[in-house]
Amino acid sequence: MRVAMIGTGYVGLVSGACFADFGHDVTCVDKDAAKVETLNSGGIPIYEPGLDLLVQRGVREGRLHFTQDLTDAVREADAVFIAVGTPSRRGDGFADLTYVYAAAKEIAQVMDGHTVVVTKSTVPVGTGDEVERIIREARPDADFSVVSNPEFLREGAAIDDFKRPDRVVVGTNDERARAVMTELYRPLYLNETPIIFTARRTSELIKYAANAFLAMKITFINEIADLCDKLGANVQEVARGVGLDNRIGRKFLNAGPGYGGSCFPKDTLALVRTAQDADSPVRLIETVVDINDRRKRDMADKVIAACEGDVDGKTIAILGLTFKPNTDDMREAPSLEIIPALQKAGARVRAFDPAGTVEAEHLFQDVEFTSGPYFCAEGADALVIITEWNEFRALDLSRLKSTMKAPVMVDLRNIYSPEEMSAAGFTYTSIGRPD
Repeated sequence: MRVAMIGTGYVGLVSGACFADFGHDVTCVDKDAAKVETLNSGGIPIYEPGLDLLVQRGVREGRLHFTQDLTDAVREADAVFIAVGTPSRRGDGFADLTYVYAAAKEIAQVMDGHTVVVTKSTVPVGTGDEVERIIREARPDADFSVVSNPEFLREGAAIDDFKRPDRVVVGTNDERARAVMTELYRPLYLNETPIIFTARRTSELIKYAANAFLAMKITFINEIADLCDKLGANVQEVARGVGLDNRIGRKFLNAGPGYGGSCFPKDTLALVRTAQDADSPVRLIETVVDINDRRKRDMADKVIAACEGDVDGKTIAILGLTFKPNTDDMREAPSLEIIPALQKAGARVRAFDPAGTVEAEHLFQDVEFTSGPYFCAEGADALVIITEWNEFRALDLSRLKSTMKAPVMVDLRNIYSPEEMSAAGFTYTSIGRPD
């Protein structure tokens, strides 16, 4: 089938590359000329494991194309995906749908024949109705269907998530659109992937509900971790004991400094605003948003406490800046709250991240960026692990101790065991576990 993907951000690029790998002919459209040129030459503007090889193969085999020209891409397409950004709107937290609606207007002007217009971007309930209205108003004669097809991609594992998903959700009551979407995802039938066909508004809400529930699980275990700190219990053992219950599950029960990234903060806030507008507030999610915001700031206090209550004039080494490993995404990362709070308390901050440094250099002031964990730790009064990159999981503790001014580690991801760190001679603080 012929696919047009409007937007080559994270979702658009991964989805386009994977559809091309399924055997479809995919044209990705972006207005940024430099970005299009980079992609056509096999370069990748984002960090996602395996995506570079997938894009290069698609371009080389002639199934994946990049262009600034929306006209030809849409006119020839069986399905046109809208995969543009929907950031939180400044001031009120609603999803900003400016780019979605602009794409709908452009698609309306050039589409030819029956076209399935698919919202892949994360959008509030009712957005598909408005996209349909916009297209119908611009082209009363057009033959088209508007479909909701939310993405459930995890940064760092997006390709596997697209090709081996837990489920595919499609929101449409149109039989022709259903046939097109079934053909697009036909390769997944070999893996017996559940494909859920539902009403469009239901599909849109599924995405928000899923992300809000996962954010709630993270926030729940973080609060239990705080209780463990007070009671002398071990949150990892609590999480295991709870997670082995099949009704609950073990995923997203890892205590840490709070969730971040491009999805959970934005989507929980958008769901809260949507629910308030509908006069049906989701108070549980409102609380989750508030707790998570405060938690990130509280992590700086935890570091200061580990340094005997004072970091003024001390050097704090930070390992990990991105909101999670295997991505260069800094959006809503805990480090964005922790580092400025430490600097405000008088600390000198040195940092290392395997992929996030380029972006971080634009976001932080007066931070010394280094090229490796041991350079970062040299002469430091304390070392703080914020992101659980694999290269931080097996550090040479004796080398680390010898290079630091004081053997103090604050592990906000519970990578190491207190017993191991004690034996290595470290003063060790973690999340929700006896020191």
